[in-house]
Amino acid sequence: MRIAVNRIRELPQNSKIVATHTDSPDVLIWDVESQPNRHPVLGASASRPDLVLTGHQENAEFALAMCPTEPFVLSGGKDQSVVLWSIHDHISSLAADQGAAKSPGSKGGAVNGKSSDSPTIQARGIFQGHTDTVEDVQFCPSSAQEFCSVGDDSCLILWDARTGSAPVVKVEKAHSADLHCVDWNPNDVNLILTGSADNTVRMFDRRNLTNGGVGSPVHIFEGHSAAVLCVQWSPDRSSVFGSAAEDGILNVWDYGKIGKLEGAGTGSSDSPPGLFFRHAGHRDKVVDFHWNSSDPWTIVSVSEDGEKTGGGGTLQIWRMMDLLYRPEEEVLAELDKFKSHLLTCAS
Repeated sequence: MRIAVNRIRELPQNSKIVATHTDSPDVLIWDVESQPNRHPVLGASASRPDLVLTGHQENAEFALAMCPTEPFVLSGGKDQSVVLWSIHDHISSLAADQGAAKSPGSKGGAVNGKSSDSPTIQARGIFQGHTDTVEDVQFCPSSAQEFCSVGDDSCLILWDARTGSAPVVKVEKAHSADLHCVDWNPNDVNLILTGSADNTVRMFDRRNLTNGGVGSPVHIFEGHSAAVLCVQWSPDRSSVFGSAAEDGILNVWDYGKIGKLEGAGTGSSDSPPGLFFRHAGHRDKVVDFHWNSSDPWTIVSVSEDGEKTGGGGTLQIWRMMDLLYRPEEEVLAELDKFKSHLLTCAS
């Protein structure tokens, strides 16, 4: 029996290693390079994961993150828990010998509903504090021991594995509805974004977070007409981020522009503060997206197209013109350099 892959994440320390979430409690680790059917070769043997990460008691379908500083994996699930693993001791063996013997004390996992010979890794820590499904998790960009999570209980929780399994800070009402996504600013570790079924994106400063009560965001971004499913900071500019939602729109924001005169972007008076670009090329809800870290302003986005648009899904790779972001005076000055060329072409 085959089951759906709901999320996939790449290990920053080794691009050949990926983790996947399926409709099961386990997180599966794959060495892409060693998989027998990575190319469409007739008669290739069936794939099996190189490692199975165990620790969830119920399905873990969406909340999945890889640590940028250490080979750690973080997951959240329907069992209301956040689970942390380290695969440090297995990285070299994964790359060198996919058929290596099981580690001492390991046991077989279950893949596609069948028994597997893949070695398993037990959790380094299981963190309890949510009262409903954990929908997303994220590591602090500068620490493998610090991370955050959001869930259907409307909570934003900050954790530190060095202090135990209890929350460090638990904001009980970060939004007025379920939280679907969270991201930690890689260029300013004090700023955290959350997206919710209340159609908003909120930015929090972790230095101002307190336990209990209603969260006090730095700003609330209102530019979607349906639940926000994904948020991600730009790797290139510390104040820029994107948000994608069930309305089929991917918005690009700059919180540094709030309260300032917008430049050459969409800064009209009826635009939400900070919003300077809207990508409306998808046919239905945009479920995930990522910035290209090597090519500024390039984004890959994925939509889950419903029955009204023919079903299936769509993947798009698109790039914004940087002229949309830059100040109007700077854009006009650059265009003026090409004025004679443009006039020649027009004539």
